[in-house]
Amino acid sequence: MKSIDALVEKALEFKRNGLSESEISHELHLSVDTVSWLLTRNVKVEKPPIDVKVGWRSIGVYGGRIGLIAGLFSDVILEEMEKQEIEKVDCVVGIAINGIPFATMVAEDLGLELGIYRPPVTDEGKGTFSSNYATLEGKDVVIVDDVISTGHVMKCAIADLKEQGANPLLSVVIVNKTPMYEMDGVPTRSLIRARTIA
Repeated sequence: MKSIDALVEKALEFKRNGLSESEISHELHLSVDTVSWLLTRNVKVEKPPIDVKVGWRSIGVYGGRIGLIAGLFSDVILEEMEKQEIEKVDCVVGIAINGIPFATMVAEDLGLELGIYRPPVTDEGKGTFSSNYATLEGKDVVIVDDVISTGHVMKCAIADLKEQGANPLLSVVIVNKTPMYEMDGVPTRSLIRARTIA
């Protein structure tokens, strides 16, 4: 999507299909403020929020490319384990939807269990963990996702993991659009940092 009009159309399509602004934000890798602006663009006359659109479709269309990124994640996880003197990790938790393929391959690569986290649908809601995958109570975990836009989803994942009795040790993502190197005491590593410079 090269233009604002294409983003508006995609956001409206997701809205028509019943996705919340938070879900659209996660799907388009944009902040909720930007999604709100896109959805009301023809109603309000104001400048858009400052944001960076991240697209990684050229990676996502081939499993081999996802595997290569997962290999980079595995390398970063092992580096952080050594740096922080972490003795063990029990489980890799993928954030739905886009973190799941990466987390699956990282778990396979490192011989770890796999957990799946679904972010909250609303800003006030709680996320859920899929019962078809690893239980998390008492486990040391690494969280995997694709993009951190504002940090809201990652912070929810960390809080919900702690509530489940898990110990989040690290989060890894392809792109971090925030200036944060940690969230709620959990170090955050990204392959790429993207920020606007005013």
